[in-house]
Amino acid sequence: MSELLSYLQNNEPQFRANRLASLYSDFSVLSSTNPDGYIANLSAWSSALSHACLAGAIPSTLDSHVPSRLSFTVGSGLAKDLETKEWGRPLGLGAVVNDALGKREWMGYQEFMDAKESIYYKHWVRIPGVGEVLTWGLRQLGLNFGAGGMKEGRVVVLENLETAGQEVMKRYEEGMKGRIERIYSRQEWKDAFGIVIGGKEMSETDVEVLLRFLSRDKGVLVYNKEVVKFRAGNDTGAITAEDETIASLKTLIQDMEVQIKVLETRIEGLEKSAKEAVAKKNRLGALSALRSKKLAKSTLGKRQATLAQLEEVFMKIEQAADQVELVRVMDASAKVLGSLNKEVGGVERVEGVVDKLREEMEKTDEVGQVVGEMGREGVDEGEVDDELEAMEREEKERREEIERKEKEASEKREAEETRKRLDALEIVEREARKKENLRKQEEAKTEKEIEENTMGMKRISLDPPDTAMA
Repeated sequence: MSELLSYLQNNEPQFRANRLASLYSDFSVLSSTNPDGYIANLSAWSSALSHACLAGAIPSTLDSHVPSRLSFTVGSGLAKDLETKEWGRPLGLGAVVNDALGKREWMGYQEFMDAKESIYYKHWVRIPGVGEVLTWGLRQLGLNFGAGGMKEGRVVVLENLETAGQEVMKRYEEGMKGRIERIYSRQEWKDAFGIVIGGKEMSETDVEVLLRFLSRDKGVLVYNKEVVKFRAGNDTGAITAEDETIASLKTLIQDMEVQIKVLETRIEGLEKSAKEAVAKKNRLGALSALRSKKLAKSTLGKRQATLAQLEEVFMKIEQAADQVELVRVMDASAKVLGSLNKEVGGVERVEGVVDKLREEMEKTDEVGQVVGEMGREGVDEGEVDDELEAMEREEKERREEIERKEKEASEKREAEETRKRLDALEIVEREARKKENLRKQEEAKTEKEIEENTMGMKRISLDPPDTAMA
């Protein structure tokens, strides 16, 4: 069993044993007799192959040890990889490819790479028929499914491409910083974002497809053969000579760091070799190792000095880039402030507005005073005071009545509680007297028994022995 078929049977529920007969048959006849079954088989195949591609389970036809996860080749090779002893090769595979291309789930590789406009752009033209769409898609892809068999062709899986693009943007936004951090060399970009699908490395073909997608269709970056740059809100998008210089400098620093690590490892190895030669009394070997170590140390010192210079230059560039950004923001802020001040109209206009506002406020106060005086003229202040005193007296009486009732209720509760306590105390005393009487009766009974026993013993001891025998 091929790796691809094993993946499908282990990971795709629709490829269970009782469905294989239908999936491997020429189910195109179902399009008229059983449309639902026909669509279900098409969907099962296209979905399964897209997932298998993303998992890297479809064998690569490219000259690469890394499987492609965003595109794969359809044709006789794919049919062979899906072949089983029981069901042979899938006879409906051509219909699956036609359907996926017609629905734009897949897209011909060359068509995708050569497209000038976004793949999401919809042309407002006459909607072609299904036959026209399929014919055009097959011609673009270079496929011809028919009596003559299948020609080879590569397709890009747009669902997988969306997944990879989302992962790239998520990782980029987590570490997003300034202008310098948005610029990458091609290799640096691949190292940073080329492992976004299940922690697996992407092939060079996938990287090229993903860059084209993010640049043309998503508009989040621009790139050329050497440089990749993420766009910012104020960025025109073009890669400048400064960008290329920054990318080259970052690459040079990385290369220098690698060289330094290699030299450090070499020096450690030579020192170890020299010690081993001395231990074996191999003087010539020890001298050779020490000479090589000295040369390596000299080279290491030069590399470290060069790296320090490059890092200093890079820091200056970062500082200059930050200053450029700061000046740009300050300039934009000055323009905004100028525009707002222009809308305000200057100090004289503001003073005029404030004076006018103060004047209107004073008029409002005057109107309020007049209205207040009119209200007071029709009111007898003595009557108001008398009514207020009556209301206060009534309120006082009401409160006193409430307090009296509360006091009576409280006294009643206290009397009831006192009565209950006295009743309880009387019960306790009665029980105590009862117990005391019982105790005294017991004591009297005990004393009587003791007295009777004592008298009996005395009578026994006073009788003469002879008389007792007679």
